[in-house]
Amino acid sequence: MSEATAAEAGRREAEGDGDTLVRGAALTFAAKIAGGVFTLVLTIFLTRRLGPAGYGVFALAFSVISLAELPSDFGVAVALPRFLVEHRLDRRLLGELVADGIRLELLGTLLVAGTLAALAGVIASAYGTPALALPLRALAISIVGQNFLFLFSGVFQAMRRQAFTLWASTLESVAELSASVAIVLIAGGASAAAFGRAAGYAVGSLGALVLTVRLLGPEILPRRVSSQGHARQIAGYAKTLWVIDGVFTAFGQVDVLLIGAFLSATSVSFFSAPMRLITALQYPGYAIAAAVSPRLLKSDQSTPDLGAFEGAVRFLTILMMAATVVTTVWATPVIRYSLGPGYGKAGEVLRALGPLVFLSGGAALVSTALNYLGGAGRRLLVAIATLLANLVLDLILIPRIGVIGGAIGSAVGLAIYVLAQFRVCLSLLGLDAMPYVTMLLRCVIAAVPMAIVLAVCGTGPLPVPIAIAGGAAGLVAYGLALVLVGEVSRQEAQLMLRFVWRKLDSRLHRSRPES
Repeated sequence: MSEATAAEAGRREAEGDGDTLVRGAALTFAAKIAGGVFTLVLTIFLTRRLGPAGYGVFALAFSVISLAELPSDFGVAVALPRFLVEHRLDRRLLGELVADGIRLELLGTLLVAGTLAALAGVIASAYGTPALALPLRALAISIVGQNFLFLFSGVFQAMRRQAFTLWASTLESVAELSASVAIVLIAGGASAAAFGRAAGYAVGSLGALVLTVRLLGPEILPRRVSSQGHARQIAGYAKTLWVIDGVFTAFGQVDVLLIGAFLSATSVSFFSAPMRLITALQYPGYAIAAAVSPRLLKSDQSTPDLGAFEGAVRFLTILMMAATVVTTVWATPVIRYSLGPGYGKAGEVLRALGPLVFLSGGAALVSTALNYLGGAGRRLLVAIATLLANLVLDLILIPRIGVIGGAIGSAVGLAIYVLAQFRVCLSLLGLDAMPYVTMLLRCVIAAVPMAIVLAVCGTGPLPVPIAIAGGAAGLVAYGLALVLVGEVSRQEAQLMLRFVWRKLDSRLHRSRPES
């Protein structure tokens, strides 16, 4: 197929309605899971290969880079999708908007990445860790590819083409894992891991660019330095989102930075490693947010899909309650199986992060929903309160009780962030809060039998067969309790059982030899 034919096919494809709600959520979840599996494998490899000291240096460098990551984007990747949703059927305008988004992204990314690379030595000296300088420079390079991958992923989300997100995310993950393992095995050290990350995002962003051209045509490629007239509009909305998300990014990294300052780089590994592990538990929230949030946009042609929002909150509440029970009761075996015996202190951190595990599922939903509802400005005070609460608690607790203090600060801060934004969402959508309070109480009650089953199996190192059997028994107890308290109806439970049975039956038929 020629380039012109491919571009025209992409245009025709984009003119349709795009992914359905379920397909969009499923594809985004698949993209997150694919990335999560590779990230988990890479995290386990790096923690074991580099050890607590080496991984601590890498995690500290990663935290510093994360603070610079959002300012380098200036909110463009978050703001652009909102304008694309409003003009999905205007092919010419879509190309102009994306082209101006690329211009803005390139300007901010190169400026911040270059500055960070130049200051790497100064930052390393401030932490008293000379080995920090080279990983910082390598991760500064990765910012360029990472920002463009996020930009193009936002385009796919707005156009309801999450299959492209899946392809780009998988490509980046495979490239990062392969490059990181190869470079670490050859050269060793935190710097090798950082260069592997940079290589992965370079490959992923180039792949995403190719897919974006296929979707919208070559018109998205800037042909001149000057804007096509939409940069000011994008930058105006991006400015608010940039401040808000910048504050929230600082909230996410302040724990690591203060642990590194008050304690040591090795202590950073005991906090950062479990945080990386539970990142995969946030993927359902990101997937559902990507599918549901664009349907909440208020315009002359559409009204918010309240049913989609209510269903998303219910699903995430049920799912994340189960995840919280597992990571709280079985914190020690989870850490031992994944990171090894050298990270025993991380089990206490994972247990303290239980509330954060539960709230992290809804964080992406409420934030993205407010962006599409036009309520980004109302998030500013919430973001500031979140950061201040975490910062104050960290300053008080980390010097006194160590790494656990960072976990407590993060959990309290995220509670403020999610609950306050959820309240704003309900206000803008005209929904009552009491049904959601009732839903939460029912899930808490249903989680008690599951916690008891897991605790009976043991909270220390567990044999694999007992862990599998105990986990299955705990989920069954949780499901039955949800039916008994009325959160899940019998009809819903029967439909789910029939679905599972059909899947198992089809697998059994495929595994049987033909007579």
